[in-house]
Amino acid sequence: MNDKICGYELDTSQQKIIVDDSNHLLVVAGAGSGKTLTILGKINYLIKYQQVLPHEILCISFTRASASSLKDKIKKEFNLDISVYTFHKLALEILQCGKRSYEITAQDTLDNIIWRFFHDSILEYPKLMKAVLKYFKYNTFGNINTQYLSFYKSNLDKILGLEKLLSTFIHLFKCHNYSLHDFSKFLDKAKRTFLNINYQYDKIFLMLAINIYLAYQNYLEENNEIDFDDMILKSTDYVIKHGFNKTIKYVIIDEYQDVSYIRFLLVKSILDCTKAKLMVVGDDFQSIYRFTGCDIDLFVNFTKYFNDAKVMMIENTYRNSQELIKCAGDFVMKNPYQIKKVLFSNKKMIYPIKIVFYDNIKREFLKLVNQIYSSTKKPILVLGRNNNDIFKVIDNQFSIDNNGKIICKWDNKINLYYLTVHKSKGLEENNVIIINLVDDILGFPCKIQNEKVLRFVSNDFDKYPYNEERRLFYVALTRTKNYVYLLTPRHNYSQFIKELLKKANRYDKTIEVLR
Repeated sequence: MNDKICGYELDTSQQKIIVDDSNHLLVVAGAGSGKTLTILGKINYLIKYQQVLPHEILCISFTRASASSLKDKIKKEFNLDISVYTFHKLALEILQCGKRSYEITAQDTLDNIIWRFFHDSILEYPKLMKAVLKYFKYNTFGNINTQYLSFYKSNLDKILGLEKLLSTFIHLFKCHNYSLHDFSKFLDKAKRTFLNINYQYDKIFLMLAINIYLAYQNYLEENNEIDFDDMILKSTDYVIKHGFNKTIKYVIIDEYQDVSYIRFLLVKSILDCTKAKLMVVGDDFQSIYRFTGCDIDLFVNFTKYFNDAKVMMIENTYRNSQELIKCAGDFVMKNPYQIKKVLFSNKKMIYPIKIVFYDNIKREFLKLVNQIYSSTKKPILVLGRNNNDIFKVIDNQFSIDNNGKIICKWDNKINLYYLTVHKSKGLEENNVIIINLVDDILGFPCKIQNEKVLRFVSNDFDKYPYNEERRLFYVALTRTKNYVYLLTPRHNYSQFIKELLKKANRYDKTIEVLR
């Protein structure tokens, strides 16, 4: 099969994937390797050469934007109207087939219930108030209501931190399909942990979590509402009990490295019911959403979940230079839990990675923007670790709108915009500047460690230091089609910069150090 897709001839590895007939196929696709073209090629092959009907292909992507983009490309390339679902859209359609009517709860329902719990509900339960004060190592005496209210008003930042942690815990609890019975298992696990000096705090936290979880679930049930996690769980239960309402032969899932356990269960129930074949595409190097319930083990150990699984790789990249993709790959593969792979590129560049040291960050940023634009006249993407990082580098000669568009007041022709690295995944630009490469709590890597209590509800098999931050930095490095500029303080620079500096030498034309 050598059909052109979107005007491009597919390479050898892409063609092998397209004609592969495995029951369960994992396609490991590196950054800029043409995974969307591979998906389109697979759809074309199934319909044109295997007589699979368009409605017999179930396509799933993770966001409405990515699903809409894939649907539009299928329409433009093949003039076919194939539904491309998000998991939530698919789950909702399944529930509608069961004639069950639910209201989708507001996104802030859980947070509101948690706020009311600490602000109001808890006042009826002296034991819980005393537990909260003990959690914060506050000695109790006298009237517990008075003490709690006094602590609440004067330590609102601590309460808000606990509220956020509880919200994350309950979301991950549901994403990993835990049940009420698991709370006792968590307590047993905490007891068994050798020298667990935090056992009492774990116990208090779990007690608060179960009370809030029950209040949240009771609210949803009483108001006939469900959240997105419940939507996935209820739709899975429906498929198991009543079957799937479509005749399908093939399931194709994009960005599979972002799958959560409950999403996997939904896919598994559909496959068991329909006997359809499965192809999933993704890149474990770009798994950066653990905080939303993503479980990288489902990707890295794909063959554990499907006994007859086959793993294939797209080994050519068409975005990055060979020098950059090798350096970025070596960097992320220091983590032994990643799938080992080597990407190749026909694009060759001298010093695609440039470490730019500064004494005055705003002055150096202004100078760098002017240098890049004057030599390329192309758009420039600025990437940061956090939403507000951009305000550390722009002065009164710049302004920025709510969409990240940066206006250069001295030259409005300069196309400059800002994104966090998380929001940039899947995008590319001619040249990229990475900022906030400082050795700090909120630097890059971010040093805020997950609270230990989250170990109960988050798969912790990937224990390499800064594992997800390392993948995030890989995503940042590989957004560029040409050069990536690492704007770095002359002193106190990040651990990731230290690693790259060790690779920079006169024999290697990958990293240029500009002092």
